[in-house]
Amino acid sequence: MKLANEFRDVELAKRLIAHIHQTSHRDIKLMEFCGSHTVSILKNGIRQLLPPNIEMLAGPGCPVCVTSTADLDKVINLSRIPGVIITSFGDMIRVPGSRSTLQKEKAQGADVRIVYSVLDALKISRQNPEKKVIFVGIGFETTAPTVAAALIQTEKEKLHNFFVISLHKVCPPIMKTILDLGEIRINGIICPGHVSTIIGGYPYQFIPGNYGIACVISGFEPVDILQTVDMLVNQIENKTYSVEIAYRRVVKPEGNIQALRLMETVFELSDADWRGIGIVSGSGLKIRKRYRHFDAESNFDINPIENNEINGCICGNILRGVATPLDCRLFRTMCTPEQPVGPCMVSAEGSCAAYFQYGVSIE
Repeated sequence: MKLANEFRDVELAKRLIAHIHQTSHRDIKLMEFCGSHTVSILKNGIRQLLPPNIEMLAGPGCPVCVTSTADLDKVINLSRIPGVIITSFGDMIRVPGSRSTLQKEKAQGADVRIVYSVLDALKISRQNPEKKVIFVGIGFETTAPTVAAALIQTEKEKLHNFFVISLHKVCPPIMKTILDLGEIRINGIICPGHVSTIIGGYPYQFIPGNYGIACVISGFEPVDILQTVDMLVNQIENKTYSVEIAYRRVVKPEGNIQALRLMETVFELSDADWRGIGIVSGSGLKIRKRYRHFDAESNFDINPIENNEINGCICGNILRGVATPLDCRLFRTMCTPEQPVGPCMVSAEGSCAAYFQYGVSIE
């Protein structure tokens, strides 16, 4: 707790806020890529503490939120196959597909189970050798190594009833896509802390190098984020763009080499479908041929899928940073945490859920 408390120090936060006010003179738009950063920023009132010339935008860093309707429909179709057990993180079972959710399928008799890690799913497969257990693999580079390790372990144990549907995504390609779309002019990016623990800082070098945009990798405590903003402002005001690490207690420039090797062993880059954006080349992780016998998409028949977006939901616009939940006519009326219309209200990292929980005013 001592370390955590140091990054919640009120006096240090006040000094950082004062310094940001003193040094920022131009209009600045910053995007926090990670959904956990969005939650922390709203929870701690950081946007209100910054000078009015600094605008903070949420990005596409919520893995549940960016999972496309078509991919959700694939999972829902898999849950309808007799003898299949679907294992998933809790948020996913409530996210609406085109016509159903995993929660509704469970209510109608499908065997859908919430797990807290891929190891829980692996345990279920051992306990149910007569069933086929499918783990819904979502998340960015943070969770992919654990799934890779689980598949390697599955092969060692010679289990034949465990499968993964890989909906994993990687961050740098989508960051490039957001910048190439040019819908918003971003001056600086708060790079994701958890992801960077795995991939390090080097993969972001193209952002300052090719786009002249400041980058700082941040932790999640209030002082972490304020320090990151202060470092971004310094880069922007001095036009010295680079990738800096404000989360050095966890992140190394080279990343976690062992975790990267695990990912490389089991996965290869592929195209991936992002909600609100579409197909992004090289932004997904598919299971390599060597481990293809564990790939749910290769071993089960999935009915044809149509990517039907949810009528009235603007989650895709929010994920691209061109809108906020306050721009959505469904927010707080038809769409609430108890009755979510879209994934941004379902996920604990979703912008809509964060805006709702932490009382951001509609006025």
